[in-house]
Amino acid sequence: MALTIAGFDPSSGAGVTADLSVFAAHGIFGTAAITATTIQSTTGVAAVRAGDPAWVQRTLEHISTDLPAAGVKVGMVATDAIVRAVAEFLQTVPGRVPVVYDPVIRSSSGYELLDPGALRRIHAEFLPLVTWVTPNWMELSVLSGVRVRSIEDVDRAADALGKLHPGLYIVATGGDQEEPVDFLRAPGGAVQTFRGERVETTSTHGTGCAFSAALLSRLILGDAPAKAVANAKSYVTEALRSAPGLGQGRGPLNLLWPLRAGRRGNY
Repeated sequence: MALTIAGFDPSSGAGVTADLSVFAAHGIFGTAAITATTIQSTTGVAAVRAGDPAWVQRTLEHISTDLPAAGVKVGMVATDAIVRAVAEFLQTVPGRVPVVYDPVIRSSSGYELLDPGALRRIHAEFLPLVTWVTPNWMELSVLSGVRVRSIEDVDRAADALGKLHPGLYIVATGGDQEEPVDFLRAPGGAVQTFRGERVETTSTHGTGCAFSAALLSRLILGDAPAKAVANAKSYVTEALRSAPGLGQGRGPLNLLWPLRAGRRGNY
């Protein structure tokens, strides 16, 4: 069982509904707590309404009492108060349970999805409770304070972030770059790169959500860290390759492709 804590995207390309599809594709039952609602489509984000932190916290307490998760994925947290509520919940999660954070900071259309004032609390109270973080280059730059414009910068920024949070697995995703290379820094500083293929498609809405949810799924299924990254990357690549081409902008991925192929996460 997996829990996603994230925003609601009515187009289902990202957020909780996309995460639940990824979990299902891996044969994992998913539960959810919604941190914010948005007005968006494949053409971009039009508006965001953050949720009530007390409601988010009550949801998490109630669902976890009845349906405790084997893994937690955190996406959009929106505000400082919601970061605090989620951090308080994570303090109750057993240490063996993987927690994957996809740092949703800005939409691909440029809409700000995280209050700037929340970053201090993310470092002070939230990231110490997280086991994995999956930023793209822009998000890694914000989290680390190191400007990222090249793969060499990624190495320095991941090292800086890892020194701030020594127990953290950091996966810097490069799928939006010309050469799609993902960069894994393990606790202790060991580094591994994962080269992928560029899939020419406009259906790229929610790739970060899909990767982080797939990574969590693979960890729940028992993959070792490097294998989990490789399998999550393979899953997203095929989801891009077989995307249905919906919408007038950046369309959704084919998140359920393993089910349609009769493989249910075995790829």
